[in-house]
Amino acid sequence: MTLFEVWVPEKAVRLRVGGTDRDMQRGDDGWWRLEVPEAGPGTDYGYLLPDHDGVLPDPRSPWQPAGVHGPSRVYDHSAFAWTDGAWTGRQLPGAVLYELHVGTFTPQGTFDAAIERLDHLVELGVDLVELLPVNAFNGEHNWGYDGVCWYAPHEAYGGPDGLKRFVDAAHRRGLGVVLDVVYNHFGPSGAYAPMFAPYLSAAGTNPWGDSVNLDGPLSDDVRRYIIDSVLAWLRDYHVDGLRLDAVHALADHNAVHLLEQLAIEVESLSTHLNRPLSLIAESDLNDPKLITPREANGYGLQAQWDDDVHHVLHALLTGERQGYYGDFGSLESLETVLTGAFFHADTWSSFRRRRHGRPVDRARIPGHRFVAYLQNHDQIGNRAIGDRLSATLSSGRLKIGATLLFTSPFTPMLFMGEEWAASNPWQFFTSHPEPELAAAVQNGRRREFAAHGWAEAEVPDPQDPATFERSKLNWDEREKPGHAEILDLHRRLIALRRAHPDLSDPRLDRVEVGHGDQYVVMRRGSCAVAVNLAGAPQTISLPAVPRSVLLATEPGVVLQRDRVELPPETAVVVAFR
Repeated sequence: MTLFEVWVPEKAVRLRVGGTDRDMQRGDDGWWRLEVPEAGPGTDYGYLLPDHDGVLPDPRSPWQPAGVHGPSRVYDHSAFAWTDGAWTGRQLPGAVLYELHVGTFTPQGTFDAAIERLDHLVELGVDLVELLPVNAFNGEHNWGYDGVCWYAPHEAYGGPDGLKRFVDAAHRRGLGVVLDVVYNHFGPSGAYAPMFAPYLSAAGTNPWGDSVNLDGPLSDDVRRYIIDSVLAWLRDYHVDGLRLDAVHALADHNAVHLLEQLAIEVESLSTHLNRPLSLIAESDLNDPKLITPREANGYGLQAQWDDDVHHVLHALLTGERQGYYGDFGSLESLETVLTGAFFHADTWSSFRRRRHGRPVDRARIPGHRFVAYLQNHDQIGNRAIGDRLSATLSSGRLKIGATLLFTSPFTPMLFMGEEWAASNPWQFFTSHPEPELAAAVQNGRRREFAAHGWAEAEVPDPQDPATFERSKLNWDEREKPGHAEILDLHRRLIALRRAHPDLSDPRLDRVEVGHGDQYVVMRRGSCAVAVNLAGAPQTISLPAVPRSVLLATEPGVVLQRDRVELPPETAVVVAFR
């Protein structure tokens, strides 16, 4: 027996199940319900609305085996045989994150194929695996940020059972799982939920589509739609955390913001499950209120992505200053972010042409609440040709970047393949089956980058299957020259961070940074990190007398009484007496 429920507050709806159309009963709350004794797990169904020809999938569909335009299918969450009963979770403080895209992580592009590579992540030292969005989207493959079924794992990846097998396998290896989820807009194709009820806001749009109705008429059930989706991923799929995409696009003027409401309900679920659950925001606001505890009048999220750290490191290492990199790249900016998390903290942003951000209380907000990275899906894939840092940086500068990241007070994150300086690009790809939508995406992408000086012919066609294939990792190159040494460095850096508490200390007010002509020294308690960015050797003064070298990115480092001689483009971590 299955109880079918759907929210349609302003018109009638009928259920089609087993080839038969059935009337439903409307409640005073705008929900329509009907129990169907013969409709068990595996039964296909859909809904009929008076103003639409054809059957529509369930806005809360748990399973879309025929894609986002096909019928929904009844799914029994209790039927999966979990083996992670002893799993106690993974907290974010102290963790190393690893971001991956299921479709390009392996040649097969499935949850089951990704399981075969989890041992690599264990050996690397990863704690939490962060998956780009896996809820159902239009077509076979894309990044996942245009999802339309917010409860159903993408069928091409392996569907609901495939995601559960992945999470279960990760937990067996001691790895937690974080899902990237998108609640700020629906994708352009297959978004049928707004046909049932006012899921969209009448107030406006955001850069990716129509805004979601979080504070307008009948918005309570829309908010519940998002909250229940969040709880379902954490509860039914045993996921350990969620990365909330572009929360600055969640237009909400309620006294209790949706993010605060999410934090409250996730905390309640965490208490019930007796394991830590994390909410990580992606935000363009540079506002520490998101990660300030509710007891201190914040929203109470566990962490947020920190693009300022990325921008400083990227601009410093590459020399790029175009677009939003214009304010970044100096050694002064590096000192600012290493000690204060944000560069723009109620300061002038030349890219925005206004003041931006709010300062972080360094004494009260720990660095582990900021997820930092040298690369991620956005910062690679939204470049015209999807080129990684390994395409332009020397080996020495790649190693310097990795050393600064993993000795910082933040929660470090790698993007798949970064640990061995993967040579393949990671590009923007789609597989929209509708010709008009496909053409619109193709032309829009080319126009966007032509405006920034790129020749249209150089911009990969997102709809070309070759663009997708080029973006898949080449696992065979891990042990090859030029890659194996980068992989070894990442393993050593993660191990070093674990072995020395001072290197993972999240207290921002205990980080000390000094710099000079193309060099920087960061004091981390009883350790220090010295970096020579120059193309020639340098002798760099240290804040105390060093006892030993804990890690050097190149041979030839020489310790003196209170200084260190560094070869060109070299970083060293030393311990003091």
